[in-house]
Amino acid sequence: MSPARPDVTDIADVVPGREVKAAVRRTTRPERARWLRAVADALDEARDELVAVAARETGLPTGRLYGEVARTTGQLRLFADVVLEGGYLEATIDHAVRDATQPRPDLRRWLVPVGTVAVYSASNFPFAFSVAGGDTASALAAGCPVVVKAHPGHGSTSRRTARIVTAALHDAGAPDGLFGLVEGFEAGISLIEHPDVDAGAFTGSVRGGRALADRAAGRTRPIPFYGELGSINPVVVTEAADDAHGAALAAGLASSFTLGVGQFCTKPGVVLVPTGSKLAAALPGLVEPGAMPMLTDTIAAAYVAGTRRLAGVEGVAEVLAPDGPGSPAVYSVGAERFAAAADVLTEEVFGPATVLVTYDGADELQAAVDALPGSLTATIHGTADDDLADLADQLSTRAGRVLFDGWPTGVAVTWAQHHGGPWPATNTQHTSVGATALRRFLRPVVYQDAPEHLLPPELRDDSTVPRRVDGALVARKQLGSLPAP
Repeated sequence: MSPARPDVTDIADVVPGREVKAAVRRTTRPERARWLRAVADALDEARDELVAVAARETGLPTGRLYGEVARTTGQLRLFADVVLEGGYLEATIDHAVRDATQPRPDLRRWLVPVGTVAVYSASNFPFAFSVAGGDTASALAAGCPVVVKAHPGHGSTSRRTARIVTAALHDAGAPDGLFGLVEGFEAGISLIEHPDVDAGAFTGSVRGGRALADRAAGRTRPIPFYGELGSINPVVVTEAADDAHGAALAAGLASSFTLGVGQFCTKPGVVLVPTGSKLAAALPGLVEPGAMPMLTDTIAAAYVAGTRRLAGVEGVAEVLAPDGPGSPAVYSVGAERFAAAADVLTEEVFGPATVLVTYDGADELQAAVDALPGSLTATIHGTADDDLADLADQLSTRAGRVLFDGWPTGVAVTWAQHHGGPWPATNTQHTSVGATALRRFLRPVVYQDAPEHLLPPELRDDSTVPRRVDGALVARKQLGSLPAP
């Protein structure tokens, strides 16, 4: 059979039905690993063409786009490794104890795919958070069919990527209908409401994500929705750190908040610095002036509106005024006023803008920290003489990743990575980056007293996946080598 066209708008033609879901559910882990690696190889082979299309469409530099293709294929291969390793299944076996005071049956638990996942592409990453990005890779790894809603900011790139993905999956022996693409606002709404869609994944604005999450929850059969929304990624600079190397920290901040014209979800949008900060004094002279093209006209207009909103807050001073869309902006406000106007000052402004919050002493710093909302990241710049334990603990309640002496822009795709956080960073506590991203698209099932031949191989006594047996962890190294893809 030839692969189906991925670039259709009518979702009735692309959302897989029960037969496709069942076919995907019956596939093995080595099969799914083979699909993921086939897609990665196909994208790598087409990277010159893809980068050329994306550069024309988005205006992003080719060096950035080549790196993003590499990140995309790298995370596809990571999920292939995750699938083969098998620990993500959380296989758990409790053998029967029939003669106990309270007899116990044989119980075997693992995680199974939830079904079809609707993936909503991001505006700022035309590859890594788009058609073949982390949401798609993790859903396919979990054994879920995927329907991607393309972002209008890079439609041509999305369509070309989708054709490559579809052909690669077909050539690798994946079931037809495993993957599809839709376009358009109405198609995106219809997709989350489609009765054969079982979960949603989204990267974008708070407003857009909240609207989709509400529709997912309001269905006759509600479904889980995993949204990565807005984040200000606070940075705390201690007095000792500022005194020791405030100018160097200013250079790091200037590079971080303007990187990619500030169009990263991990951009540091609020920086807490001591009154009279060396960082604050040095920062304006280290920021390159001038407007830069933004990804879409809508994003550019929202940036202008956001900077005007910040400048209009009582007590906020313009340290560096923006000169149109895409031009850097720096604002300053005292900690007390920041806490009083936190509802406005902690709303994400997507673009190269940051707010310096000046504090005078521990009490003002605490008040500012207390006003921080949930974020993807929180960063501490301190010295060896600082007692940072309480601060680190407080920030860990407000972010999914706590950094020390670094900058949050840049998210490594690894087994340990977490890219999520309390609302509004995400509407759940799950991650969209790293090995555990596929946990979003799995649900638990327990088999009780099942005959051996009806158990999945991963739950049999001779299983080769990491598992917990009668309460004890059994590591992979005790079970032999991984199966070949």
